Parts: sequence; structure tokens; C-alpha cells
Amino acid sequence: MLQTWTSAQVRAAEEPLLALGVPLMERAAFALHVRTAAVLRERRRAVAGARVVVLAGPGNNGGDALYAGALLARRGVEVHAVVTAERVHEGGLSALLQARGRALRVDGSVDDAAALAAGADLVLDGLLGIGSDGSGLRGAAGALVQAILDLGRPYVVAVDVPSGLGVDDGRRDGIALDADLTVTFGGLKPGLLLPPGTHAAGRVELVDLGLDLAGVPAVVRLEPGDVADLWPVPASDAHKYTRGVLGVVAGSRAYQGAAVLTTSAAVQAGIGMVRYLGDVGDVVVAAHPEVVVGHGRVQAWVFGPGVSPDDAGQRRRIEYAFEHVRERGEAAVVDAGALELLPAHVGPHAVLTPHAGELARVLTQRGETVDRAAVEAEPLRWARRTHELTGATVLLKGPVTVVAGAQGAAYAQADAPAWLSTAGAGDVLAGLLGALLAGRVDAIHEDPSLAAALAATAALVHGRAAHRANPGGPISARAVADALPATIAELLGR
Repeated sequence: MLQTWTSAQVRAAEEPLLALGVPLMERAAFALHVRTAAVLRERRRAVAGARVVVLAGPGNNGGDALYAGALLARRGVEVHAVVTAERVHEGGLSALLQARGRALRVDGSVDDAAALAAGADLVLDGLLGIGSDGSGLRGAAGALVQAILDLGRPYVVAVDVPSGLGVDDGRRDGIALDADLTVTFGGLKPGLLLPPGTHAAGRVELVDLGLDLAGVPAVVRLEPGDVADLWPVPASDAHKYTRGVLGVVAGSRAYQGAAVLTTSAAVQAGIGMVRYLGDVGDVVVAAHPEVVVGHGRVQAWVFGPGVSPDDAGQRRRIEYAFEHVRERGEAAVVDAGALELLPAHVGPHAVLTPHAGELARVLTQRGETVDRAAVEAEPLRWARRTHELTGATVLLKGPVTVVAGAQGAAYAQADAPAWLSTAGAGDVLAGLLGALLAGRVDAIHEDPSLAAALAATAALVHGRAAHRANPGGPISARAVADALPATIAELLGR
């Protein structure tokens, strides 16, 4: 898995090494220059003769960039440093000038500096460091970046984090410089995985500086190799009841497909049994004869896909299921129409699966002043706030799926192709996640943070099944459900 660390955690890990005189900046600069040279070689087949512009701000990132520029200059690169602050890392600037690099201070007009950067083979962005809060670039730095963007953004290598983004949360509220490659040092930063910042980071490469990063990671991204440790694989003596039984309240005569897709995903994810409650049991059984229609003992629920809150019959069934969630500890996936019926408080064994607009409505019902745009601007913040207000684990759907749960657990998954933004995809995710919860509900009660890990696992598997359904091209929700068995088998190495 990929683990990220806040700026405070990184600084704390750097302090003992700096006290011992470990040359962290020199290590970072050397690695930065190596990766920059590799990009130049890829783009123009040679390092010598290239033109690189270093955008140097007042912090250590500016120093990293200047020292890297000095090393590039010694390899025959024409290096120009554009300095945007009165104070700059003097050692780095001196090293660059000694290597026959050039420096240009921005005191007034940014036109010359912007033209220089826009015409470069590559720009090293060292304007802001890991103290950036996402409020955007201001002053000379902001004017310079805006002028560069107006001329056409060159290839950008960001030093640690693209300037203008929130290092700890990915927030982007102002001028920022998108990167094609981000070279980050010591440990991954949350803003490199969280939206909207992750979309500005380009390819991310981590340089290990030997930091002893302690504490709980800020945000985690599961990788394919993590699935086997989380998936409920049946034992040799398993039977359908020990493998988990999932109750599904989904669909209506108006939205029959939601019931079919939800149950289909659960069946093909390997659940022991699916029980369906609703008005389209005949349609569900016609599609999947192994589904049982009617009440009975379950370990987990999925309710809400394809359900209107004013559907009296389905509303009664959802309220019945919520009673079981609260009183018997049965796990649940709360989706779509069921979100408006959410009780005041549930536990982390209930996983909400809204998109940004639905999450904004859940929050508004609980007194928060927030809209869809605000949720999209700070998804982790609002997912965590929803967890605080409801007690539920929250899986916020989007191009990057953000999960917030008990004990501070947070995940950011970016596994799906853009083609997955299609009708019914959420129903498939709900059924898949329901199968996971049913198979591991006892473990969730022992460790409530496990619900967030399982939600992230479902997002990963869902995304990879979408890739398998039709690599590189259009997909349907049904095709994603059909791709689940082979996808899961591959991830489990079986």
C-alpha cells in the first residue's frame, strides 16, 4: 500500500537527521537532478544543450531546486533561476551561479521571466514548500505562474509538491502550477493522492531520504497486492451461511435494473447467499436464479440503489433494515435513496456511498452549510465531517474515491477508468461492497476501522474490473459486474 504523511510528520522525522548533520538537501537535490536529466533525455535525447528554468521561492524547496539546477548546469544544461522572493536559499543560488547558471529576480514585470519559462525545455517548480495550505500562489509568484500559463504551460517537474496545492489535503483554491512529474522527498504527502490536488501532480516519484516516519499514516492507497489480505476467502469447511448472507433492498418497477445490478455484483463477488427484498423479485431471479426472495437471517445489507424515498414499500423495508443495523450490528451499505432515510447515528459498520451532491445533502440535513462544489474542493474534510456527525464509514464516490472511517482511517483510491462514470456503476459497487461486509462483519466489530479498508478494497476491485471489462474503451455496468469473478481471482493469485 501507499502511505502518506503530513508535513508535520515529515518535519518531525527530518529533525533528528538534521541535528546529526545529515545532508538531506544535498541528497534531495542530487536525486532531483537525476530524475530531471532522465526527463530531458526522454524528451530530447540529450541532457547537454537543454534549457531549464528553475522557479525558486524562499523555502527549502527553492534550495533543492537551485542545487539541482547547479548539478544540471555542470552537465551542460543552460539553467536560468527565476527568483520570486527577497530571501532565497543563498547556498543554492551561489552553487548555481558558480556552475555558470544565471539568475533573474522578479521585482516588477513578470513578462520576461514568464517568456523565459514558457520557452524552456523544462521548468523546475520550487516556488512553495511543504507548508503550502492550498490557498494558491500570491504576489510575484502568483503573477509569474499566471503569466506562464497564459503563454502555454511548459513541461513542469514539481519539487516535493506542485506549488499552490494543499500539501496535507490536496486543496486547490487559487493559482497553482500543474506538474507533469512530481519528485517528492522522504515520504508521500496526502495532497498528492487526494483530489483535487492529485490531478495536478502528474506522475509521482518518491525519493527515500532515510526518514523514520512515525505515527499513523495520514491517507493510504491500497494496491493490488493488498487485496488478498482483506478479501474473505472461504475455508475448506465453509458453507453458504458462514460465507455471509447479504440482504438487498434495491430497485422498483421504475428502476428494475438497479436491483439486478446490485444483486449481480454481490453474487459474482462470491457471497454465500443473497436475499432480495423489493417489488421486482421476479426480475432479479430471472437474471440470477440463485438469489432468494424474502426475509431471513443476514449478516449485512445493501439498501438504496434505485429506490425513491417516497416509495412507501421500499421505505418500510429500509427502515426495517436500519433497525437491524442498529440493534443487531448487521453491517450495511447505504446508497442513493436510502441516504435520505439515514438515522441520526449509526456505527462504522454502516458504509455510506454517496457522490459529492448526495454527501452535501446528508450534511445539510445535519446543519452544515455546504454544497457539491465545496465537497469536491475538500472531499476528505467533508467525508470526515460526515463520519463525525453520523458515526458511519463514508465512501465518497468520484474520479478518486475517498474513504473516511473510524480511528481516523482514510483512503484515496484512483483505480477506475473514466469510462466507469456510467449509469449503474454505483449499483455494482454497492453490491460488491455488501458482499465484502457480509463476509467480514465479525472482524469489523472487533476492529471498526476495517470497514474503511474494505470500502477501499471494493473501490479498487470495482476499478480493476472496469479495466478488465473492456480495456481502454466504453464499458457498461453489467460488464463490470460480469468481470468481477476473474478480477478477484487474479487479485487473489488463484
